[in-house]
Amino acid sequence: MDFHDEQPRKRVRLDSPSAQTPATTTPVHEPIPAATSPALSAPVDAEMADAGLAVQNPDAAVPDPDAALLEREIKAGITAYVNPAAKGFSGVLKQRYTDFLVNEILPSGKVLHLESLDMTVSKPAAAVEGKPEVKEEVKAEPKPEAKPEVEGDEGTAVPEIPLEQVAELQAIFGEENTVSLIKLFGLSWKNPSAKRGSFFTITSPVIEDKEDRTKAHQAVRRILHNKLETVTADDNTITVTKAAPPAKRNGAKWQRNQVGNNRARGKLAWSDLGGEYLHFTLYKENKDTMEVIYYLASQMKLAAKHFSFAGTKDRRAVTVQRVCAFRVEAARLAGLSTNLRNAYIGGFKYEPHGLSLGDLAGNEFRITLRDCTFPGDEGLTSIDALLQHARAIVETAVNSFQNQGFINYYGLQRFGSFSLGTDEVGKRLLNEDLAGAISAILQFSPRALAAAQGEPVAALISSDDRARALGIHTWRTTGRAAEALDLIPRKFTAERNIISHLGLKGRTGDFQGALGNVPRNLRLMYVHAYQSLVWNTVAGRRWEVYGGRVVEGDLVIVGEKDGGVDEPEVDDEGEVIVRPGAEDRATGDADFVRARPLSKDEAESGTWDVFDIVLPLPGWDVVYPANEIGAFYKEFMGSETGGGLDPHNMRRRWKDISLSGGYRKVLARPRERVEWEVKAYGDANEQLVSTDLDAIPGAPRRQEQTVQEGANERIAVVLRMQLGSSQYATMALREMMKAGGVKSYAADYGSGR
Repeated sequence: MDFHDEQPRKRVRLDSPSAQTPATTTPVHEPIPAATSPALSAPVDAEMADAGLAVQNPDAAVPDPDAALLEREIKAGITAYVNPAAKGFSGVLKQRYTDFLVNEILPSGKVLHLESLDMTVSKPAAAVEGKPEVKEEVKAEPKPEAKPEVEGDEGTAVPEIPLEQVAELQAIFGEENTVSLIKLFGLSWKNPSAKRGSFFTITSPVIEDKEDRTKAHQAVRRILHNKLETVTADDNTITVTKAAPPAKRNGAKWQRNQVGNNRARGKLAWSDLGGEYLHFTLYKENKDTMEVIYYLASQMKLAAKHFSFAGTKDRRAVTVQRVCAFRVEAARLAGLSTNLRNAYIGGFKYEPHGLSLGDLAGNEFRITLRDCTFPGDEGLTSIDALLQHARAIVETAVNSFQNQGFINYYGLQRFGSFSLGTDEVGKRLLNEDLAGAISAILQFSPRALAAAQGEPVAALISSDDRARALGIHTWRTTGRAAEALDLIPRKFTAERNIISHLGLKGRTGDFQGALGNVPRNLRLMYVHAYQSLVWNTVAGRRWEVYGGRVVEGDLVIVGEKDGGVDEPEVDDEGEVIVRPGAEDRATGDADFVRARPLSKDEAESGTWDVFDIVLPLPGWDVVYPANEIGAFYKEFMGSETGGGLDPHNMRRRWKDISLSGGYRKVLARPRERVEWEVKAYGDANEQLVSTDLDAIPGAPRRQEQTVQEGANERIAVVLRMQLGSSQYATMALREMMKAGGVKSYAADYGSGR
């Protein structure tokens, strides 16, 4: 699964003159005044030398994106291919965000789609009656003027229903059902505290028109004083029951806690709806998952932690995923949907459980690669000949990928977009060099600072990156935290929180406190990135040494072959954690999934294949392979590149950076058969694959650029594949397309980092 950093919206072609000369983008570390933080005042050149980087002139040429991509892959330990002999091809990835479609695969194996924009919520009928699931229509309505709520009580007279309102109900439900409605209303009025299960229910005739159903819901609530509840079933009938009893406290009406301006219900009342968690489908275009969550939470006056999801999705893409909100009413959320930009929600359903990272089977990707070229196509002039040649190469590449899989590398997204990657920050944290870790987090490109100060530079830098560079520069040179924070955009949470803490009186040297002020998921991201670097490097070495063979000392999951594995535990990023053998654990807790080395006889038995082999992410609670690869962990981690660390000494005094470790399968392969298509197209603005939104009748349409009519002289490859949780589509494409095959669509804006 891919987790992409924010990408600029404005882009230029690959052949931009400014994108020809390779150069290394490097950070700058200016001294913080000694009075402010002497421990962070390392000279610029020394800092760069320590990082193995050369200081760059701010007006140096922008790096060639493809050369830079290969360099980043090598630096991240991504070097090997399962089948290097297979021919690849090249193509441009994500030229348009609609070229990268991601649909979550639910634990049931169903591919999730946004199927409708109707604001309906699925609700379970009373289980004892064995009724099918029904759906209630929820519609955002103007907030009514505050009125005292009419509440029945035993011994009070039931309000009389005017004849014109009786006639209105009869027109909707029929005469017989209307008699039953009024009877149910009277019983509900006289017994407001009785549970709804003790009352009869009423079912309307089929009402096909949605507007008519909406009017029916509103009529029942308005005419019958909100004493009855209506839901729409799958067959478009409306079921009417007694409404849930109002909550009482000390005998008086209790105005309960507000959740996002919605009246919170007691746990029992939420269970009547189906549970305390409102699950819904989120469809988004060119947006971060958390960007949508933060907006919804802010509008409902909630903390973002009230929302959860199974996995973060790409930004420059069209993605569909399930999200859940704790004790939030569907009508309130539906009311916010009209204000969402480039995002839509639907598929509401109350559940008794929430969502956690890893609560998905994987993701389905539909990827369009544009401007594709193929080995040996130089002499082919007709489009038909090119298509035939292209199909032969793609078919071979896909079949190899399908059958032999790909090395399950962590993608580049894991390492961030800064010149000093997140793994470098993690390395410094694990060496307990907290000042150095902060210095790495607060690095920036001299190009960004030059742009912020109005100097001409070779590349355009986004306003956010310019502001970030200027803010950090201000902090480093003046020590004025408030002034720096006024400049740094709020999206840079880690930088702002560190400066905010160090800027407090008496906290200048409190580096652990400053890092502790960074959200925990960000702190973990740094050390997890270091683990990912080690894993990638070791995986490449294992493939180089043993290839697809299973050998003595390889690690496998205990019980996997005999079905003895429980649901795996996942970490904060959704990564599966596999524990070592009980005899190697401090506690021997049997609840954890474990791993063990294979004996020589087991390795040669044929019971296990290379897809069963796992490699550990370094930590204090893992066992390492009992072969040459186990020794390589010590060799690499002890090197300068590996940070001079010992894989057998991973406990740290600070708990947050004391890693227990985990495991990851060496090879991965797609869940289902990969589908592919090679097609010709003419205009670069032509959308080649339909999204979920495109398939919904009457749904809003995005504003498209004009497509020019002309000859279909370009070739695109469209792939549909399903990958498991925490598998990276970019790494799958890399195996199919080989080195240099995946072309980045060069951004008009440099990262400035």
